Amino acid sequence: MVPLPKPDVILTHESDLDGLLAGVLLRRLAEAEFGERPRLEAWSYQALRQRPMHEACAWVTDLSWESRMDRPHWVIIDHHPYDAPPRHARLIHDANKSAALLCYELCRAAGLGSPQLDRLVHLSNVADLFLDDDPDFELASDYANLVKIYGFWNLMTLVEEQIERLLDHPLLEVMRVKRQVENPIGLAWSRNNIIEITPSVGLVETVVGNPNLIVHALLDDPDVRYAVLMTVVRRGNGALAVSLRSRNGQALAVASRLQGGGHPNAAAASLPRSVRSAAEAAQYLRQVLNPRQEVHLNPLHDLFA
Repeated sequence: MVPLPKPDVILTHESDLDGLLAGVLLRRLAEAEFGERPRLEAWSYQALRQRPMHEACAWVTDLSWESRMDRPHWVIIDHHPYDAPPRHARLIHDANKSAALLCYELCRAAGLGSPQLDRLVHLSNVADLFLDDDPDFELASDYANLVKIYGFWNLMTLVEEQIERLLDHPLLEVMRVKRQVENPIGLAWSRNNIIEITPSVGLVETVVGNPNLIVHALLDDPDVRYAVLMTVVRRGNGALAVSLRSRNGQALAVASRLQGGGHPNAAAASLPRSVRSAAEAAQYLRQVLNPRQEVHLNPLHDLFA
């Protein structure tokens, strides 16, 4: 393997377990290779677009590739689709592997693997790629939900960056109970509360349960006619975002129209700061995705009041 340059900063995705593992693994790799711990920053897709890219060298993982990163001595370790490869930066890419798995392969090549990390990265890979035919899928979803519920930096602080401590963590019991009790209730309610944004895009209201698992169940429901389903998410900083899911690759195209990114069937986008409620989110989404239509907002439960 061609040696990686010493990074000034490591940039990773703030919103999921894949980004957390990938960022921590890269920082461990940098410390092992260079004897120093570089700064670790976690970003949403949209917020990253406002960040200046002034470092001479950076490692970027689990964040959609963009041309501003095409700089000498920058390394992109990612699995999101891209239009054209970089001319100056180094790209380590595989659409069939999670970012954490790609980073872990670099760590293992440097002698930093362990059975605990093997297991944790496998679970993250199953959850992030939504490999629902894997026997560990439900458990992997519980692990992924830890970051959704408790937040990137809260978990980092809780385990003191020793990510192996997440294995069999007591909080997983909370995730298991939430899944078993809340998901059936939430699915039944959400099935009757899908708001049309466009003829092919629906906004799913959720009150309890894992929104991603609920949405995927709805995508498999023959009575649900939308190719793309979205849910509104409130981030830790109070801003709203939408999570988009599909079965046949349409989610990313819709997310791109909202200045977001992700995978063909699993994407996300931040909403403007002026959008403060689920009702306002529905109105904004209709305006952006139906730019030539007059918007008539139907009543919508404000789940975030």
